Amino acid sequence: MFESDRTPVVVRATDPILHNGVCMTLRSRDDVRVVDGDPPDPALVALLVTDRLDEPMTRLLSTLHHQGFTKIVLVAGEVDDNEILNAVEHGVCAVARRTDAGPEVLVRLVKAAAAGEGALPPDLLGRLLTRVSRLQRQVLQPRGLRLGGMSDRETEVLKLVASGYSTQEIADELCYSQRTVKSILHDVTNRFQLRNRSHAVAYALREGLI
Repeated sequence: MFESDRTPVVVRATDPILHNGVCMTLRSRDDVRVVDGDPPDPALVALLVTDRLDEPMTRLLSTLHHQGFTKIVLVAGEVDDNEILNAVEHGVCAVARRTDAGPEVLVRLVKAAAAGEGALPPDLLGRLLTRVSRLQRQVLQPRGLRLGGMSDRETEVLKLVASGYSTQEIADELCYSQRTVKSILHDVTNRFQLRNRSHAVAYALREGLI
């Protein structure tokens, strides 16, 4: 395999013995290459290995995130739901427990992160999906909101825009004033930093909001 075909990965750990062990494991593989990772490039994956996502590791994770690393894999001895959410907020896209992280799993996670994919242990994924469902049902729906950040009336307006309706036709269809329709569209484009109506429709379609 050519050097350019091997996925570059930088390893970080709070324990130097753990760090050296993971580096030795990855260097024995011909589909990844361990690098220093300074400065980061778009193809570089950061692999963090720790016992827990404690304060030192959280600081390290935050540092990597601010340095521009966008593909981060976390391997931890123990992980709970709140720690996973915190890790994802700091750029982590794949997670595994150390007990499950043999050489094949490490390489698979690194390559998945490099491809822009995510991975979570099935039990954690199931619990997080349950929490998301509860959030949608108990918090967002009573307020007329959805997970994507758009209200029901905003999605109704964008659906009609996508169907080619004019401002007046949308107002007539939904029993709104034209001013209300324009205000709704203005709020959506500003909140999501979109350029115009067409951009708003394209964004909503891509995100599965309409």
